[in-house]
Amino acid sequence: MTQQQPALDRRAVVARILRQRDDSLVVASLGNPCYDLMAQGDRPENFYLMGAMGGCAMLALGLALAQPARRVLALVGDGELMMALGSLATIAVQAPRNLSIVVIDNEHYAETGMQAAHTGRGVDLVGVARAAGIASARLVRTVDELDEAVPALIGRTADGLAFVNVKVGIEDSPPALPPRDGTFQRSRFRENLLGAGAHA
Repeated sequence: MTQQQPALDRRAVVARILRQRDDSLVVASLGNPCYDLMAQGDRPENFYLMGAMGGCAMLALGLALAQPARRVLALVGDGELMMALGSLATIAVQAPRNLSIVVIDNEHYAETGMQAAHTGRGVDLVGVARAAGIASARLVRTVDELDEAVPALIGRTADGLAFVNVKVGIEDSPPALPPRDGTFQRSRFRENLLGAGAHA
């Protein structure tokens, strides 16, 4: 199975989503999602999950449950989510109203050499999410579809559990490297949420 063309530009998609983030918390999975989040500006509300492939959606779920007054967005790659399909079932059962999952889907494993991935061979992540119980799951292939989806994903207009699979091209962008010091990142994020002294 091949992508329909023209595909959306990956970094432009992330920029478009984050334009209305307000005080939303954003967790990004390793590789391109981290780079694309960082390219829009480093913020204390960003958490870059540089390792632990497969853990991004569940980390975002825990954060959403712990911080019900804040919107939480998980930016995950398609390969990342394929490692943790079971997380969609747990997320659907918990159904936090403040969580959005955006899959940046280029149908390839970009971090390991651009091998063809499952979503380019017929695996339907939107169908999997719906079968797990996430009724609001949708596929995005165009700018108009993205603009229609964004208000439900992030910022003060968002309400309810949301899942969006965005098809993007394989064109690369220069890496924008986020902070790689895990202790610093954890402490900064906690302090942003809980106030000074929370990192102690």
